[in-house]
Amino acid sequence: MSPRPYSLTRAPFMPGVQPPQGVDDKALWFLFRGYRLLVRNEPEADGDEPQAHIPLIPSPQALDLQPVRTQYLGRLGHMLCFSAELPDNAQAPPGMTFQGLRSLWGVLDDDLFWVAGRAVQIVDWDRTHQFCSACGAPVESSTQERVKICPQCDQRSYPRLAPAIIVAVTRGDKLLLARSRRHPPGLYSVLAGFVEPGETLEECLVREVREEVNIDVKNIRYFGSQPWPFPHSLMIAFTCEHARGELQPDGQEIEDAGWFAAGELPRVPSRISISRRLIEWFKAGRPQSG
Repeated sequence: MSPRPYSLTRAPFMPGVQPPQGVDDKALWFLFRGYRLLVRNEPEADGDEPQAHIPLIPSPQALDLQPVRTQYLGRLGHMLCFSAELPDNAQAPPGMTFQGLRSLWGVLDDDLFWVAGRAVQIVDWDRTHQFCSACGAPVESSTQERVKICPQCDQRSYPRLAPAIIVAVTRGDKLLLARSRRHPPGLYSVLAGFVEPGETLEECLVREVREEVNIDVKNIRYFGSQPWPFPHSLMIAFTCEHARGELQPDGQEIEDAGWFAAGELPRVPSRISISRRLIEWFKAGRPQSG
């Protein structure tokens, strides 16, 4: 079954595995040295926001770069998109730098940012799945779908994806925010956690909330989702309401938690994440989810 196109921000993206035949035009190349993306930096004029651009080139060799491996990603609008793994000693060409994806939020075009998030996961999967995990034989890439196939034992390895729930829990006119030990000082966010084998998303939500702050919830509603390439998660967001119990942070994952009114929120995550979308939904008076 061929993949269906979907919209990122403005331009539709159509994923693919094999590039179209006979196309020699320039393409968008997402070139990674480790987990850092090569971007062209545009000089800042007074008062302008900094900007970064993805190289639009026929191939990495046009920048005197020799990739270890390359992958076709698909089309963003009418532009072909490729990714590539560069050697650890690759040097950025003049006017370009290698940057981590988080630092490029708001600097790189939104559409390109999320294609870059897709690209880094595919590059990492390709790099770490050169051999069969069952028998150790070299694997081959399928030309029909994104999968590595062992020609010796037929073991198949798809790109890794870790589903996780993230949830805004409300109690009357207040929102539950918690502080994880991993957060920067003073930062609070909504609760989140990875789905375990055999769980539904709703079961995971109930378990995570109970484990982390010892309360029960009700009226679970789907809110939205977001790919989260740090390193390979899919965040599935929900809203729900407090049902019973008083907050008791577990002291291991969560060191503090509280109920906050819209006008007295602590420091919260940036707009890059769906956690901030959930918080903005609460601040806006909890309009219809979606």
